Amino acid sequence: MEQSIRTQPPGPRRRPPNRAAAAAVPGPGRAPESAPASRLRPVAGPSGAARPPAPRLRLPLRGRGEDRLYGRRRTGRPTRLTAIGTGVLAVLATLAVAGLDRLLFDDLGWLFGLGYLVVCFQLAVRVRYVDLLAAPISGPIAFAAALLLLAPVGSSGVTAQVVSLATGLALRAGWLFSGTGLAALIVLARFVAQRRIQRSR
Repeated sequence: MEQSIRTQPPGPRRRPPNRAAAAAVPGPGRAPESAPASRLRPVAGPSGAARPPAPRLRLPLRGRGEDRLYGRRRTGRPTRLTAIGTGVLAVLATLAVAGLDRLLFDDLGWLFGLGYLVVCFQLAVRVRYVDLLAAPISGPIAFAAALLLLAPVGSSGVTAQVVSLATGLALRAGWLFSGTGLAALIVLARFVAQRRIQRSR
């Protein structure tokens, strides 16, 4: 016994291969023979129906969002003016036409009158429905401001300015009433048309 122990090489003793253990241990590329059943449930429902496909993400077409800007839909209508915008536009446009007439003819004549008619027409067409009264009111104020600032005056002083304004209004009353009346008629027509549309709804 002692001789057999001495003749063995140093190191851990080797055990004889066990056939039962070799059969139980799977190889590196094999699945175990007695593998446990998978605990995961099938994807299909209890009735065995297939799972519905996931919904696809549909991006909006390019042409669908082109008609909107900052949350508002473009309708092709002209931009509407508020009451303040109507007054400012009336004064600036009338002063511009009066200045051009004074520069070309050294007086406020037919060019100033025609320009006032165009201004009154644009104001009545572009003003908002809730501010319709601003169009026939802003026109005469702008007309008087243009006469007060650009009409020729014979002498200086407040009295001379007042007399010149009254004279200018009297001499150009036809242009004044024509432009104001045109704006009033357009505003009245828009008001009646809007009321009919509201009643039809």
